[in-house]
Parts: sequence; C-alpha cells; structure tokens
Amino acid sequence: MLFQVYGHSALWQFCGWLMVFVALILANEVARRSKAGGIFFFIVLPAILTIYFIAIYVGAAHGQSWALHNQTYIHMNGWFHYAKLYAATAGCIGFMMLKYDWWFAKQHWFKCFPFVIVAINILIAVGSDFQSAFNGLSHLAQGQSQWWLSSEGVWLYGGWWNIANGLAGILNIFCMTGWWAIYSSKNQQDMLWPDMTWLFILAYDVWNFEYTYANLPTHSWYCGVALLLAPTFAAAFWNKGGWIQNRAYTLSIWCMFAQVFPLFQDQGKFAVLPVLYKDGFMNPAVHPSSVDPVAMGLIAILALVINVVVLAIILKRSKQLGINPYTHEIFVGTKDYDEAMRRA
Repeated sequence: MLFQVYGHSALWQFCGWLMVFVALILANEVARRSKAGGIFFFIVLPAILTIYFIAIYVGAAHGQSWALHNQTYIHMNGWFHYAKLYAATAGCIGFMMLKYDWWFAKQHWFKCFPFVIVAINILIAVGSDFQSAFNGLSHLAQGQSQWWLSSEGVWLYGGWWNIANGLAGILNIFCMTGWWAIYSSKNQQDMLWPDMTWLFILAYDVWNFEYTYANLPTHSWYCGVALLLAPTFAAAFWNKGGWIQNRAYTLSIWCMFAQVFPLFQDQGKFAVLPVLYKDGFMNPAVHPSSVDPVAMGLIAILALVINVVVLAIILKRSKQLGINPYTHEIFVGTKDYDEAMRRA
C-alpha cells in the first residue's frame, strides 16, 4: 500500500479524498461552462488572494502576531506553491482567451501558448525534484541521512528517485505533440487539444504522481491522487480533448484552496501520510528514525519507462507519417483524436 490509510482514521481519510475529488469536478464544470464562472475562479479570486498573501507577508515583516501564526505563512511558504499557483492560473486565463477568442488569442502564434505554459509548469516541478535530490544526496555525502527539512516544516527524503523522475518530467515535455493544433469546442465551453491523447495523459499522470509522492508527501493523497484523477475522469467520460483545460482548472482551484487552508491535509482526521514515514508520523521537531523509500523508487522508474516508451511511439509514428510531431498532429485517425475533433 502506498498510503497509511488503515485503522480508525481510514473512513475519514477516504471521505476527505472523495470530497476533494467531487468538489474539484464540480468546480471545474462551473468554471468551464460559463464565462462568469471562469472569470470568478481565475481572475477575481486570484486577485483577492494576491492581496491577502501580500498582507500576510507585510504583517509578518512587521512582527504582527496574526500574520506570523497564519496557516499560509507557516505551512505554505515555499517557492514551489506560489510558482505553481500563479503558473496554473496563467494557464487558465490563456486557455479562456483561446476558447473565447479574446484579444491576441485571435493570432495564430498564440496557439503555442498551451504547450509553453504546460512546459513551464512541468519544469517548475522538475526543478523542485532536482532540489530535493541535491539536498538529500548532499546530506548523505556529509555522513548524514538523506532526510532534509523543508522551509514548510516537512521532512523529505531526497535521492536518485528525484533525479529519475526529473528526467521523466523533461521527457514528458517532448511527449506533447501538435503544439499549434488548438481548437475551441462548438459551444465554446472548452479549449481542445486533440493530439493530447491517453498516451500523454498516462505519462503525465504517473510522472506527476511520483513528483507529489516524493516532494509533497503529506499532501500526495489529495494532490497526487484526487487532483490527478479529477481531470482525467472528466476527459474520459464527457470532455473529450479537454484534458489539459481540466487539469489547469482543477490545479489552480486546488492550489488556491490548499494555500489558504493547508491544515485540511496537514493535520486532523483528513490528513494522510505515505508509507515513506515508517515511524507512522511526521513531526518537524522530530527527525525521522526510520524510512521506507521503496515505493518512491519503483514509481520513479515506472514514470521514466512510461515516458521513454510514449516518446518512442511518438517518434516512430512521426517517422511513418513523415511529419514533425510538434508542428503537425500525429494522432489523426486514432479514437481519442477523432472523438475530440468531433467537438471542435
């Protein structure tokens, strides 16, 4: 088992997961089905939260108790969380521009925006993976354990699995094909990327799960399972071709919630730890004495292998068709592609 979801807390932990999964799907539907919903979630709400975040750090700089003891200031102060929140939100705004044909999204050159913003989001995670590997292996070289304490008070166990997964993330960028083939659905509810088929989604989901499992272990039950499955579920059953929009919308919404209410997943009945913490708890004041990194290593290898295989399929198919997989669509004629194009 990957997570410690057994015993008297298991029911609450599964209930918490189900609440997050359903809430993300419903929020995504509100955001994608109306302009007002999208504007609220990705322009109005982030603007309000930005003011709130600035107020917290200004208050903390002046020694104000309310700011110094604020959940966001204590538990979500790392660079990664803010980078991810604003990069994902920028993606959501860009996707809205494309599906509604706003401003310079009317220009053909802007169609490469989804590739660029997704690549940036992946590279943010890759950088975090490499940071954890460097910290863990540096400690090991100094005769210490590979545990290191993040600025947010979470013990992380950095090692070769971070490097393997970071490489998988880089390969995942090149698994995105048909960069310029972006469409709006007939009803303008979705930005469609038909060439982003189940192959890419599988490669991305396994890579991203490993990223969260190794670098956000205390959050991975939610951001590594519920958050990844919500957009994939929607794309599989009713939003063909819209996976990347689903992913951006749910990611941005989750990041905003987690940034303001981190204790939902950090403490209490809904908190879930991975098997990494063999001691059965994670306390920033107590250095872990035991570790189980096997799952991290196995999933990292799986992520790397899957991304290599998917990239090989892409290169083979592009060679057979005699086209560039990045300037042209290469999955034309496949089930996923055709179902998405029927909506375009």
